[in-house]
This record gives sequence, structure tokens and C-alpha cells, in this order.
Amino acid sequence: MTSFSVFVVEDEESVRYGISLALEGRYRVRAFPDAESAIAAVGEEAPDLVLMDIGLPGMNGVEALKAMKGICPDLIGLVITAYEDVPTVVSAMKAGAFDYILKPLHAETLEMHVANALETVRLKKEVRDLQERYLRDNLPLFIGQSHAVREVMEFVMAVAKSPDTPVLIEGETGTGKELIAAAIHYRSPHFRGPIVSVNCAAIPRELIESELFGYERGAFSGASAAGKKGLVEQAAGGTLFLDEVGDLSMEAQAKLLRFLEEGEFYRVGGTRPLKVSARVVSATNKDLGDLIGKGHFREDLYYRLAVVKVGIPSLNDRREDILPIARHYLVEFCRKFGKPVTGFSTDAAEALTSCRWKGNVRELKNVIERAVLMGKGQVVTREDLGITRGGTGASTEMPARGGLSFPPMTPSGVDLESLQESFDRYFLLEALRLSGGNESRAASLLNINHHTFRYRRKKLEA
Repeated sequence: MTSFSVFVVEDEESVRYGISLALEGRYRVRAFPDAESAIAAVGEEAPDLVLMDIGLPGMNGVEALKAMKGICPDLIGLVITAYEDVPTVVSAMKAGAFDYILKPLHAETLEMHVANALETVRLKKEVRDLQERYLRDNLPLFIGQSHAVREVMEFVMAVAKSPDTPVLIEGETGTGKELIAAAIHYRSPHFRGPIVSVNCAAIPRELIESELFGYERGAFSGASAAGKKGLVEQAAGGTLFLDEVGDLSMEAQAKLLRFLEEGEFYRVGGTRPLKVSARVVSATNKDLGDLIGKGHFREDLYYRLAVVKVGIPSLNDRREDILPIARHYLVEFCRKFGKPVTGFSTDAAEALTSCRWKGNVRELKNVIERAVLMGKGQVVTREDLGITRGGTGASTEMPARGGLSFPPMTPSGVDLESLQESFDRYFLLEALRLSGGNESRAASLLNINHHTFRYRRKKLEA
């Protein structure tokens, strides 16, 4: 027997009995003589489908369907009417009816309408099951147990259901804005589509327009002979994530605004408009209101991007999340480096919770990675973390142990690529520290150009 559940709400006993008899062989059927008893039953057990007579005594079918969908938004309703009265049918559709059936009822017509409606239910369940599996396998973790994080995630869950509404994520550097963007994408109806991330600060301003919107063949010197799809086109059917959107040039902002308002754009050098459907999620650690006041950001674009705003609290404002996050990364890096570290010493745990994390979760992650890589014992100590006794921040300096420390070579080998990545991150952070955060100076210290530095910093999430 199928698992589909059908409620029949009909005041005429003979009609109610006939419908039930026609459906009982294939579906679980419950019959009700009035709207009130059916609504009470929906609160106890939500059906997949409701067959509802419009002309019920007391509360009519349209009002009853509204009430039922208020309890169970996913419920599908078929309304039954004695005559094809257009205003009545329209009001039923506005109330959320899937379709309507005219009396007198014929078994074949009834079965066809019910089968069509339940096929929609089946597809919705299939998509929901697929989405849950996809979330389980792909969704990055946004770790936290604080009230602030729970509020953010509840808000994100609600926002994600609208597939096209633009979202602006605000928060300090390293708070996990890209994880929130991923959560919105994977919980949306577009979850099977691509999520295309663009770091607007890492792409040279003169290239951002062609990177976003692509270009036609021969659009400029050095352009590919075949032209190129932009990131907006690559995000079709999914999500375009614009990180550090405040760094967009005014020219790129104008094109982005057109895309948001009309759903179309032109490639660089193109003469025909292209249409793409994609949700735009943007993020910034800057005060866009201040940039608007200085004439560096379009006010009309801001209002299009910020239809919904999500604010992520800094790690320093949710200190109860510090140790759970640290333990998560401890497990991750122990597995990565093959180290048998079991936890944090009391002194280390106190240092982690009392430290001021200027770089938020990203800084905490880097500190844990270095501590696992360089540590010698079975627990991480305060010295392994490199946190000063004043608790004002984490130092990026290597522990003073007579030179660099490497994990031992085991019979199973080591992950050389991961080790190289860790040392790259260490020297990149050191260069930033010594240059006071100046990227150009840091790049010079590492003997690489500024563009390469920004690319590596983004890649390493440093």
C-alpha cells in the first residue's frame, strides 16, 4: 500500500462515501463531514492531499484550505465545486489549491486529478530527500552553540527557501561569511545548481567586469579567440557569491545593478543581452553606508543587494563557541598531519577563550593548525598556540625550539602537499605581521607580486 495520505472533506454523505471507496485501494483515506474536524486532524497528522468541497456548511472550503496550509504549508489541495464559478475558482487558487474538480464526479476524472496532484507530492519528497543527502555530504560546517549563532542559522534557513531573493552578509574578516553563503545555497531550491564564488578584492579592478560578465571574441587585446563565459553565466541555475562586494568598481556596479533589476547583461564587447537566472549572495566586512557617503558605492545597488541582510557576530562576541570550534579544527588537523593529539591543556583552553581574535574563526583555525603541526606532546599547550600571556592576540611566530619542527615520517608516509600548504600559510602570515598588514609590502618580503600574494592568501584562507 502506498504511503500517500488523503483527506476527503465533503458534507454530502453519499459523495463522501463514493470518493473514499474509489481511493481506499491505493491511498490511506480519512473522510470528514465538515472543515472544522478536518482542520483539527491536520494538526495531528498532516496529509499529502486534501480533497475539499467548496460549499461546506460553516467554514467554506476556501477558508478551510487557507487554515490547513497555515498549519502545513506543503499540503496540496484539490477543491470540488458544483459549478464552474470563475471568482470562486480564482479565490480557491489564491488560497493555494492545486486544481479544481467539477461535480458530478466521475471515477476516471477523479483518479486522474488525484494522481497528478500526488505526483507533485512525490517529486517534492524526492527533491527534499535528495537535498537532505546533498546537505549531509556537502554542506560546510558553521560551528557554534551560542544563542547568537543559533539565531543566525534559523534566519538563514528561512531566507534560503526563497530561491531568488538577494542576500547581503555582513561581518568582520574571518567570521565565516562564505560558510553562510554555502548554507543559503545548499538549503535553497537551487541546491543542485553551482555555487560560484568571486573574491572581488582579489581580481584586479580592470579585469573584474570581464571576469563577472565574460567577453566576446576580439573584445580586447589578448582576448581568447572563442570569447569567454563570465562567472555570472557559470552560476546559472545556482548561486553567485560576491565576496568583498564593496571592492567592485563603479562600472562593474552599474552592470551588476542591471543584472539584478532585469536579469540580463552584456558581455564585454557584446551587442546582444544575455539572460541568466541565479541568486546573488554578497558579503562585505566594510561599511557600505560609509562607502555610499564617499561616492564609492551605488546606493541603488546597495538596496538591491541588501533585500535581506544577515549579520554574523564576531568570535569575540560569542566566546562560548571558541572551544567547540577549536576542538573541531584539532580533530581535522590531527587527521591531516597524522598526529595523536587528544586535546588542550587547561592553560591552553584558558588562553584560547581569553584571547582577542582579531581575525576571528580564520585566525583561530590557523593557530590550531600550526599548534598541531609544531606541537610535540599529546595535548596542545599554551606555548604550542603561541598566545601571549596578556591574552591580546595570537602570535604567528614559530615556537622557539632550535629551528623549524617537522612531524615524523611514519611507515604510512606523510601528506607533503598539506605540509607545504601549512608552511606557505605560516610565511604569508609572518609577512603580513612584519608589514603591519600591508599586502604590497608583504608580497615584497616574499619576493612575489601583489596579485600572486592576494591569490595565495585567498587560496589559503589566511
